[in-house]
Formats: sequence, structure tokens, C-alpha cells
Amino acid sequence: MQYKNYITRNGYEALKEELHNLVTKERPLTTATITWAAGNGDRSENGDYIYGKRRLREIDKRIYILTKKLEQTEVVDYSKNIGSDKVYFGATVTILRNDVTEQTVKIVGQDEINPVANCISWTAPLAKLLLGKVIGDVLKLHLHESMEEIEILDVDYTI
Repeated sequence: MQYKNYITRNGYEALKEELHNLVTKERPLTTATITWAAGNGDRSENGDYIYGKRRLREIDKRIYILTKKLEQTEVVDYSKNIGSDKVYFGATVTILRNDVTEQTVKIVGQDEINPVANCISWTAPLAKLLLGKVIGDVLKLHLHESMEEIEILDVDYTI
């Protein structure tokens, strides 16, 4: 069974751009390097040739992965939720943890996870807890042997 790869429009465009760059720029450049290196004689001790072949395999593998991901991708238009106080995919949610720490997270697709930007996957425990809830809800997040109290302070769908 194949699962949909839910993603934001920005995430989808980033995957498409990465695939395009690999196919139109990086792969042709690597194959040209391999061809040049192969013309230099003994391939068994030719670093450019050996590295180029290894890099080409990595590029081809990434192209295959990106192609499969894009086939299973479903872009979620969360702009229809602008103004809603309910948490859906694409929401930027401000929460209060244990009445102490305020945190803002954005719920995005698995290919868009970015801890530095506080972008969490919709499959993460925190995101699963938040989805479907509204501003003011107080929830209990169970992680391993600990428990946190989470209060939803704000929900935003800025694109």
C-alpha cells in the first residue's frame, strides 16, 4: 500500500527544483567529468573517474527517490484555513509547554522537516496531538516516561 506524501506548495517546489538541478546540471556535469577522466588512461587508479562514477550512482539514486516521492506527493492547500483557530496541516502553532516555555512550530510534510526553523512533520507526536485542536485547548503529550502539558496559544496559516 502506498501512502500519500502530504507536502506544502513550497516543499513541493523545492523537491521539483532539486530534481531539475540534478537532471539538468549536476548529472551532465558529472558524466562529462567521467568521460574526460576515462580518456586519461588507467581507470583503476584514476581518482576523477572513480569518484565520478560513485557520484553518478548517488545522483541517480537521488533522482529515483525524488521521482518516486513526487509521484506520491499530494500538495495541501492550507490557504482555505486562513483565519481558522483550528490546527490543520500547514498551520503555524504557538504553544505553551508546562506553563513555562513558549514555542512556535509549523506542521509540514515529512520532506520539509527543519528543526532550526521549527518545522515538524505532521506524523510527529506533537503534530499528531495538535491536529484538529483549537486555540485554548490544553493537551497532554506523553513522551517515553514523561508527560508535558501543552496549551495552544495561537494558530496561523500565513503562506
